[in-house]
Amino acid sequence: MNAPEALPPTAVPLSRHAQATLAEQLAGHFAGRIRQRLLPAGTRLPSVRECARRHGLSPSTVVAAYDRLLAAGLVESRRQRGFFVREPAPGERPEPARGAGHGGARMPLPVSATTLIRGMFQPAGAQPMPGLGTLPADWLDLPMLATALHKVSRSAAFGECSLRYGEPAGDMRLRRALSHKLAEYGVKATAQQILTTIGATQALDVVTRTLLRAGDAVLVDEPGWAVEYARLAALGMRVLPVPRGEEGPDLEVMQQLIAAHRPRLYVTVSVLHNPTGASLSLHRAHQLLRLAEQHELHVVEDDTCAHLAPPHLPRLAALDGLQRSFYISGFSKILAPNWRVGYLAAPPAWVDRLVDTKLLTTLTTPSLTEQALAHCLEQGLLRRHVERVMQRLDTARSRTVHAAESHGFRFAAPPRGLFGWVDAGCDTERLAEAMLDQGWLLAPGALFHAVPRPTTLMRINFATTQDAAFWRALRQACGHISQRRDAVRA
Repeated sequence: MNAPEALPPTAVPLSRHAQATLAEQLAGHFAGRIRQRLLPAGTRLPSVRECARRHGLSPSTVVAAYDRLLAAGLVESRRQRGFFVREPAPGERPEPARGAGHGGARMPLPVSATTLIRGMFQPAGAQPMPGLGTLPADWLDLPMLATALHKVSRSAAFGECSLRYGEPAGDMRLRRALSHKLAEYGVKATAQQILTTIGATQALDVVTRTLLRAGDAVLVDEPGWAVEYARLAALGMRVLPVPRGEEGPDLEVMQQLIAAHRPRLYVTVSVLHNPTGASLSLHRAHQLLRLAEQHELHVVEDDTCAHLAPPHLPRLAALDGLQRSFYISGFSKILAPNWRVGYLAAPPAWVDRLVDTKLLTTLTTPSLTEQALAHCLEQGLLRRHVERVMQRLDTARSRTVHAAESHGFRFAAPPRGLFGWVDAGCDTERLAEAMLDQGWLLAPGALFHAVPRPTTLMRINFATTQDAAFWRALRQACGHISQRRDAVRA
């Protein structure tokens, strides 16, 4: 079997005016890809002649670059066969690559959930990333946040918020405001049933740690949220994927998995499913809740994108009355990623145990930001901000769809909410590698499967993909991959 060959990069930033020589720049480019594991052991580098042709260099410059890689122990030369990425020796740890890029750091390939998360920590001014899950910073209302914090800092409660631990379940003022907010979705939860957390991710973690033990089986949507797969696996859970369609989960498959594995929990997104944007139909929701009751299955409803969806869409927690369901949401998507305010609403019998788990993991949550958020909710500031964001997102979605379709791409699901599920027509993991050289971080479809597999699908963020330049680059990269595939077949 032939070794895989390094994919031809679409735009390697070599400069004849840089301090480093062209050979040093080319060697650094390949070294970065090897150290980031973008080029796995056994991958054959392009021949000297081919590499020189691709980059407009002389063969002697390529030889000098490959010699540097040999000296660094990153590649090996095989007589009459070429240069191959070397298998690391036992105990070797790949170092992060360094080099020019946006903000001075190379962006790693999104081959894992944690890599995609790391992509969120971009320096200010970095170009928008199609694969990320947050709104652009300039869409958020910083003056509103500053006003809310100023209001709290001048109140009599400021000392209490700052100098003592907050209430274990969370600030009562915020929990009351959240109770009123949930009523808009038809979810009836008293303030005593609500627990604040450090973002929705911690809310998911608190529920999982309270209800389950290592080795327990958990049902999840597929495609679904890559971070949730990784989080459950890290806790030692057995992840059981349930195919997710336009109306909701495949209940026949779910019933088979329940009979075979006796899972105790199902984690799902009812509204604006990530990554497809679909929402649960009312009929499927009723069927799902009947199945959960028959098999004593608890349901965790992740409603992180609640603010970006119409409030009338069916929520399992509303239909179930928080009997077997746990409702989770947060404000990072709409308010401020770094405030990290999330919450969960739970059946009354579970609240004390959930608070105990929160105490063991984070003690309490910051009362200062929680009271500032309560002010935004009480005064209608957040509601008005959401209305502005929704108008802007509708425009961005329309522009993105037009740009994507005009460049020959199609959507595998109707465009809704913040995310689009796009069919690129080629393997999107290879596409992500090719686009990386131009500074675009993609979210390939393999990330959204419990067991990653090749797929032509990928998730995009409508707010960060309006630029036609991105779609042109994507089309060009797809062309390179198709040409390479056809050449291999020939």
